[in-house]
Amino acid sequence: MNIPEDVKKCVAILKSVNTDSEKFAVLFMVTKLVNAKDCNLAAKQMLFEAIGTKFVKKLLSSDTVPVDCPAQVYKSVALSILSAFCGEPELASHSDMITHVPALLEIISQADEDAADDMLIIVSEAYRCLQSIAQFLPGQKILLEHKAISKMCDIYSEKSFQTDEALDILVTLVGRYGPDAWDATDTVPFHAIMNKIACDFETDHTERKFKLCSILQALLISCRKELISMTAKDESWPLSIHKGLSDILGSKIGKNQRDPALKLASVMMELLGAEWTMLNKEKPKILILLLIQLGSIEVRMQLEGHQLKTVVANGELVTACFVILEISLMYIISDQLDLEQKEKQSLYTALKGAFAAIIGLLNSVSKMKELTDIKERIFVCAMIRVLAAWLAQETTAMRPQVYAVLPFVLTIANDTFYAYRNRKLAEKAKAGAKGGNTKNEEGSSSVESVPRDPLSEIDLLRLLLPALCYLAVEEDARKILLTHKQDEVLFESLSYHWTIVHYKKPPVPRSERLKALKETDKTDELDLQTLEEMKDSRTAMVSICNVLMNITVLEAKLVEESPIYISLLKFIFNNLPELKQMPENLVLHGHLAVLGLLLLKQQAKRIKKNDFSICRYIQATIRFLWDAYIIDESNDPTELVVAMSYKERWMELMELWFLGMQTMAGVLQVIPWLSQFTIESGWAEEIIETLKKVKIGSLQPNVKSAFEDLLCHLVQADQGVAAVLKKCGALTVCRNHRMMELGKHLFGD
Repeated sequence: MNIPEDVKKCVAILKSVNTDSEKFAVLFMVTKLVNAKDCNLAAKQMLFEAIGTKFVKKLLSSDTVPVDCPAQVYKSVALSILSAFCGEPELASHSDMITHVPALLEIISQADEDAADDMLIIVSEAYRCLQSIAQFLPGQKILLEHKAISKMCDIYSEKSFQTDEALDILVTLVGRYGPDAWDATDTVPFHAIMNKIACDFETDHTERKFKLCSILQALLISCRKELISMTAKDESWPLSIHKGLSDILGSKIGKNQRDPALKLASVMMELLGAEWTMLNKEKPKILILLLIQLGSIEVRMQLEGHQLKTVVANGELVTACFVILEISLMYIISDQLDLEQKEKQSLYTALKGAFAAIIGLLNSVSKMKELTDIKERIFVCAMIRVLAAWLAQETTAMRPQVYAVLPFVLTIANDTFYAYRNRKLAEKAKAGAKGGNTKNEEGSSSVESVPRDPLSEIDLLRLLLPALCYLAVEEDARKILLTHKQDEVLFESLSYHWTIVHYKKPPVPRSERLKALKETDKTDELDLQTLEEMKDSRTAMVSICNVLMNITVLEAKLVEESPIYISLLKFIFNNLPELKQMPENLVLHGHLAVLGLLLLKQQAKRIKKNDFSICRYIQATIRFLWDAYIIDESNDPTELVVAMSYKERWMELMELWFLGMQTMAGVLQVIPWLSQFTIESGWAEEIIETLKKVKIGSLQPNVKSAFEDLLCHLVQADQGVAAVLKKCGALTVCRNHRMMELGKHLFGD
């Protein structure tokens, strides 16, 4: 590459001069050369290296200047030189350039609006250098090491001069490092900057409001979400952002103003939930209703009549709308939003239009060749995710269209399940090989070297489970599920989630056992992430049980013969007795027990008397049914009430308990020898003893029927049961509670 002659001369002079004063004089020649048209990268690099880092550092740090010179002359020249070279990426990321970062940070930290003009120019030059340096990885690392993020936060929070430049640098750094950019425990810097920017966002009514919109979004995306969501309630920024967004979205705006507002709203809802939209005490519903309407319209505008490639080009905006719709739907399902009929109709119409567009595009994609573009595949997953939320709430609309796209949806959902499971198992295996520790000392994952398939980041099948509960009841949908062998995949998913619920700590290496014994109390405690994963997997298993129960009841012939359901029953026989007896597991215990009873009834002819696993299973099932009702010893010893441990979860358990009692009675009819376990357990006698204490006329009719039906089937199944019940006082129970059917079985007409 040709080097201009002037540059060669200048480099030669710079290398030959002996004093700093002489070198300083040459610098004025350098600035002129750098800005010349024929000064290429190689020329600039020669000049930059010829000046030398040591000399520039001396200029930046020197406070003594010649008489009659401006106080900041050395700094001014040094910064002019640096900013002239910073325009080239190769020089902005040069080691000799980034070494000046501490000095540049010091200059901007001292900036003051009231300073002299020459100082303000110096600060501007320093910002220009830092902004260039911050664009490249070497500079980003140095800036992070020198706590540039907290310094930019302080500058914006406390100063008024050139603070938007500080924000730009901050956004660049958090965009690069994400949550790692912020302190793992101290949330003060984050909340301080958010409070200040959000206040500006709320009160500014110029075009800058929309720039702040994007900056707030970038900061929120980068934050440590769990930590910030827990501590945000005491800060002012959630309400300020609420007011600012309500102001924007309630005004007549164009696309350029609406898009950043919708993106910010989606990030806020993701972080703080739909409850954040209710912060306006006077009109709590107005923002969420507005967001659903705008999100639905945007989805239709972006999806209807467009090819996937076109839609993906604006994917960030569309997925932001998906997030708004998904979180809003979850909130609506929880019945916390009190809507008037007119509002319900308006929402339904908007949402139906949006999901018709989503289903339409999914249908088009299902007919395309297999997607290879990763952005397109991720976007399809985003569509299925939001569709899952809709299908869990809307169980009647657009059924033909839903059924048409269901096989494709199941295929993608299953693919993500397998990818997610394989990634998790690979990480677990790698962690196990390192002594069972998945975290290193800094708290970051030590298994990051496991290759990451973007589709393994989320298990769509897990999100689809609530919708599958409804679809399994619909005949057409159920046929599709079974044709697709979805029950087999669900069994695999059940088995996977069981490994998480039934978590066992990895064995302690022999060399560390003595230390582990001394720290028993600490090692028994599970970390928060493991507990959250266990909670989520419990919920997943309950949903899978519900889907499989519906299939078991409605496809009796299939369940009787299918190897998958035979294996499923064995799985329940072997694992239910192993489930830890703790309040968190009660709902799951009930679902596994009752699913087992339903399968047992269908597969009665396959059950062998000498199968020991059935004995332990029946004991665990009896325990679930037995413990539900007790005598209220504390208030009224003549009243039968739901046990306290069940009461907290009775909404989830009530129907399950009645189904379990009914199915247990049915099982005794087809496998009579199981009555022996019921008698040996003492449950039948306990029922009679309990009912004897219950006040006449106080027994609820459905509870009475459940107990009476079970006792009748017990008597029919085993001739010896009648004598046991009579001995306990069954006659009194039959008379007190008018159990006519049981009376006939025990005492004849």
